[in-house]
Amino acid sequence: MSTIAEKFARLSTDHAPGQEVRQSAGGLDALLRGEALKGTPVDFSHGDVNPSAFAPTPGSLEEFVAGFKRGGEQAYTEYRGGAELRERVAGHLATFTGRALSGADELIITPGTQSALFLAIAATVNAGDKVAIVRPDYFANRKLVEFSGGEVVPVSMNYLDHTDRAGLDLNQLEEAFKAGVKTFLFSNPNNPAGVIYSKQEIEQIAALANRHGATVIVDQLYSRLLYSGSSYTHLRASAINADNVVTIMGPSKTESLSGYRLGVAFGPKVLIDRMEKLQAIVSLRAPGYCQAVLRTWFEEPAGWMQERIAQHQAIRDDLLKVFRTVDGLAVRAPEAGSYLFPRLPAMSLSQHDFVRVLRQQASVTVTPGTEFSPHATDSVRLNFSQNHAAAVQAVERMVQLIQRYRA
Repeated sequence: MSTIAEKFARLSTDHAPGQEVRQSAGGLDALLRGEALKGTPVDFSHGDVNPSAFAPTPGSLEEFVAGFKRGGEQAYTEYRGGAELRERVAGHLATFTGRALSGADELIITPGTQSALFLAIAATVNAGDKVAIVRPDYFANRKLVEFSGGEVVPVSMNYLDHTDRAGLDLNQLEEAFKAGVKTFLFSNPNNPAGVIYSKQEIEQIAALANRHGATVIVDQLYSRLLYSGSSYTHLRASAINADNVVTIMGPSKTESLSGYRLGVAFGPKVLIDRMEKLQAIVSLRAPGYCQAVLRTWFEEPAGWMQERIAQHQAIRDDLLKVFRTVDGLAVRAPEAGSYLFPRLPAMSLSQHDFVRVLRQQASVTVTPGTEFSPHATDSVRLNFSQNHAAAVQAVERMVQLIQRYRA
């Protein structure tokens, strides 16, 4: 049994996205080569939300203010969120994912998708349970499972070896289920690599889950931001047992509404009921006034989403051109979302030291790949939802430092 100190030590936030500002530059002087590179600072650890990059959904502030004016009616909703709003959101999600959904019984509004993830894991995982997790995948997955007392069973995703699928090792997943895994957790599109699971991969995940009676928690946060030529298969619309799948979504990223802290989880009534009971003693509810902003979700002005996708795709393509000038660097073009996960060439610095040097000498912040898999010691993640010109210039400076510090 782990001590409480050991339990929290595994939740280290030293290199987590957004925490880099707490790191000191101590000990770097002996590692530095050459002069600092001038340019606009860019923080690729998260997307930039401002008028020069990507502003929130039109009408979001007005809906927040309207919620504020409604007062207690909006502030003190049911723990799972306002009833009328849940039905409204459920209608959109049912159409989007291709399967009927009850807003009354099968959906909960949470304080961000991170909270939804925590609640879903807590509702399904007992201490000692085996939980399959993809490597690489969202940085909180492993930490939340371990904090719950679960045992992580890794499943490889060889995303650099394929272009027609995510590259999940389905044989490993099947062996994990045979070994007693009862919960499988993954993101689609994948965070950090931005790849989409093929229809065949989703169908096989569903078949394996059905065969072994396993629960699947799928994070679909970026499933609206699909690039041209990409197709997407919703797990809940496959042949999977509806009682065994929880889907997590939210408007925080694609719609630039992260500051409102809104997410949703939808799935079988028994699990949503459990999640509400836990939310009631953790945060009570998603912020009441903020819930009103969900009225803009899936109701953006005509053409707004298409334009946002086109803007992100243009940034993606320009950054890929810069990265692909570096011999020995490997990067796959993401099919969705706003992440790049390049594998760097052999470097003279450790991954964490290079990340610190990059911030010190180029004013560029990235997240080390070890946040997403302990084996990703040669990769870094960039969220390119940024000002286009600033992002390109930042990656050009990054490439200069890669060349400067390569082995």
